[in-house]
Amino acid sequence: MRHEVESGPAYSLLNVTLDDGEQLQAEGGAMVSHGENVSMDTNATGGFLKSLRRSVFGGESFFQNTFTATGGEGDLTLAPPLPGDVTHEELNDETIYVQSGSYVAGDTALDVDTEFGGAKTFFGSEGLFLLKVSGSGSLFVSSYGAIKSVDLSDGESYTVDTGHIVAFEASADFAVRRVAGLKSTVFSGEGLVCRFEGPGRIWLQTRSPDAFLSWLLPKIPQPTYANNNP
Repeated sequence: MRHEVESGPAYSLLNVTLDDGEQLQAEGGAMVSHGENVSMDTNATGGFLKSLRRSVFGGESFFQNTFTATGGEGDLTLAPPLPGDVTHEELNDETIYVQSGSYVAGDTALDVDTEFGGAKTFFGSEGLFLLKVSGSGSLFVSSYGAIKSVDLSDGESYTVDTGHIVAFEASADFAVRRVAGLKSTVFSGEGLVCRFEGPGRIWLQTRSPDAFLSWLLPKIPQPTYANNNP
């Protein structure tokens, strides 16, 4: 499998070339185009219960699409739902936790499921459940805005606004907390943050969907209803 990301980091397009017989599993709605040697099969990957967990708790599609190259190598293009970047990670018997909406595609050998994050995620913007990707193979994740990776050494801590988290390695410990005191949490505009502790890598996005919605929603005109009283 070969890949290239173009038009990033603002409007990234993921180009994938599959060898004959090779497969790639993608989130529903991610496909932009594919060549004649690529076929698509849609199914509830991992069975009904796992697909239901991904859909209800992980924020992903119930059905996923599996693309297969037949009769030679085949070309496939994918894109995330939000304007932003796409990055590739090669997992080697590893686990990465991905925020809701950032999973784009992965090797069919990878296991994609949800995991209960416990009380430490209760106040996080992503809720109680995290998307868990485990195994070996290629993984593609997306962001809103550009992606920045941070490598933490053993015991090193790093604080990230919850709206700017894309993914993180399972080796990194984390906990959601207030940015500082009550006044800072309420008035600073930062809200809640996630404190990571290494070792492990975390991936951040330069824009926050929550911050964008907070800016946009007050600007949308509200509908007015005519008074029909005589």
